[in-house]
Amino acid sequence: MFASTLAQDLRALLGKLKRRLRDQAHVGDLTPSQVSVLLRLEKDGPATASSLARAEGMRPQSVAPVIATLESAGLVDGAPDPTDGRQTLFSLTDACRRRAEEKRAARQDWLTRVLQARLSRQEQNEVARAVELLKRLVED
Repeated sequence: MFASTLAQDLRALLGKLKRRLRDQAHVGDLTPSQVSVLLRLEKDGPATASSLARAEGMRPQSVAPVIATLESAGLVDGAPDPTDGRQTLFSLTDACRRRAEEKRAARQDWLTRVLQARLSRQEQNEVARAVELLKRLVED
């Protein structure tokens, strides 16, 4: 029973931490689907709409408006696929990459300041140990 309660508390805490980090980067102007597509393009590189849809578990018709919105916001560019000119390869713009770096820096800065302001050095060491234990939960 202890593990079940611990799991519940951990999920709730991590959810709250994730929301606080998201608030620091002001990503509220993007939908979860848009963020997911951007992260996929950042991680995997250029992709077609159909491959993005497959990777995201969406229908191609559903991913098209997401891509269109990202293009109109200047976050994604499309170019002809060099192997199949009928398809378009989408990739992140330089502006999008800069924006992502700025948002990551804002989240990092906030978390660093909170750790320093609210936890003693000993408590920070305890959190570091807990992080090492949590890493074991997600290792393959």
